[in-house]
Amino acid sequence: MTDLSPSLAATLADTVDEAVNARFDEEVRFLAELVKVPSDNPPGDCAPHAVRAAELLEAMGFTVERHPVPADLVRANGMISATNLVIRHRFGDGPTVALNAHGDVVPPGEGWSSDPYGAEIRDGVMYGRGVAVSKSDFATYAFALRALIESKAALKGTVELHLTYDEEAGGEIGPKWLLDQGISKPDYAVSASFAYSVVTGHNGCLHLEVQVDGKSAHAARPDTGHDALEAATGILAALYAHRPELAARRSGVAGITHPSLTVGLIQGGINTNVVPDRVTFRLDRRMIPEENPAEVEAELRALIEGAAGGRDGIRVTIRRILLARPFRSVGDAPRLAALFARHAQEVLGVPVGQNGIPLYTDARHYSEAGIPTILYGAGPRDLLEANGHRADEKLVLEDLRRATQVVARSLAELLG
Repeated sequence: MTDLSPSLAATLADTVDEAVNARFDEEVRFLAELVKVPSDNPPGDCAPHAVRAAELLEAMGFTVERHPVPADLVRANGMISATNLVIRHRFGDGPTVALNAHGDVVPPGEGWSSDPYGAEIRDGVMYGRGVAVSKSDFATYAFALRALIESKAALKGTVELHLTYDEEAGGEIGPKWLLDQGISKPDYAVSASFAYSVVTGHNGCLHLEVQVDGKSAHAARPDTGHDALEAATGILAALYAHRPELAARRSGVAGITHPSLTVGLIQGGINTNVVPDRVTFRLDRRMIPEENPAEVEAELRALIEGAAGGRDGIRVTIRRILLARPFRSVGDAPRLAALFARHAQEVLGVPVGQNGIPLYTDARHYSEAGIPTILYGAGPRDLLEANGHRADEKLVLEDLRRATQVVARSLAELLG
C-alpha cells in the first residue's frame, strides 16, 4: 500500500473527482437500467440480469468475462441460474484489488409507492428493488474504475470487478466460487456496503432445520399416538429460554451487540382432529465475530437433543441449511479501512467511522481466504434509511456520486 505526498494526493483526488462528475448522469442511467431488470432471489433466475449488466459494461468500454456457474451447483444452492461477471484492468505492476457487489435481490413484497422495477427518481432519490442493496455498487465500482482510467494517473496494480448473483443465498457460488476456481487471486477486496461507515466486521449466521417425528392418532384417542407438536413445544421452550444467555455474550466490535436466536418458520400437523405426527421448524442463530461456528452449532444441537430426550416415540432430526461464518479483519485490512474512512470523511464532510454490522455479507469469503477486506459503497447514514429489504428501497443520488468519488480516490492512493 503506497503513501502519497499530501500535494500529490490532493491533485489526484481532484482529478478523479472531475472524472466521476463528468460521467455522473451516465452512471445514474446505468443504475436505472440495472434496477429495471428483475433479479429476485428466490427464485434466483439471475442469468438474464448478468446478460444486461454485461451489455451495459461493454458499452462503457470494458472487457467482460462471463463465468456461468454449472447448473447442478446452481440447483444445489437453491437457485435457477447464475453467471458471475469479472472485469480486470491492469494499470501496471502492483497489487490486485477486487471490488465485489451482488446483483441478486430479495423479492419486493408489498407496500411500494411506485413500481419496484421502475427506477423512478423523485427529488433526487431513486426508488427500486436493489437500488441500494447492492446494484448501486455495480455502478459505484464500475464508474470509479472508469474515472481512474480516464484520469490517466500513473497507477501500479490491477482493479477487478467481481459482479456476482447469490449473496441472498449465501455467496457460495459467487465470490467463493470465483476464489475456489482460481479465477481471481486478489491482494485486497472491497465489498458492497449500504451506509457511510467503513465496515470492518460482521456477524455470522447459522440456519438449522429441526424435524420432530412422532406417530399420528385420532384426536379422540391421543394416548395411542406420539404428539410431535408437544415435543416440539418443549424444544422451542428450551431455545427461547436460551436467549438471555446469548444476550449476555457481548461483542467487542463496535456496531455489534450480542448473538441472537429466532425461530422464523414452522409447519406441521395433518388436521385439527389428528395427533400431529411431524413438526418442522427452522431457526436463525446470529453469531458475533468472536464466536466459533462449530462450537455454536454443537451447543444448539445439544440443547435441542436434550430438550427432546426421554420422550417416548419421538425422533428428532437436525439438518444444517446455511452456515455463514463471521467476517473478521485480517492482514492489512485496518490500514485499508483507515484509507477509505479518511477519504469518505473528506468527501462527505462528516465523521466516518469504522464499525461492524449485525448482518452477514459476501465479504466473509474474501477474509476467510486471507484477503484483507472491508465493506464500503453507496448509501445513507445507515441501512434503515435506505429501506434495504423493505418497500420503497431508495438511494439518494448524491450519495452515489460521493461514494464513487471515495472509491476512486481511495484506489488512486492505494495504487499510486
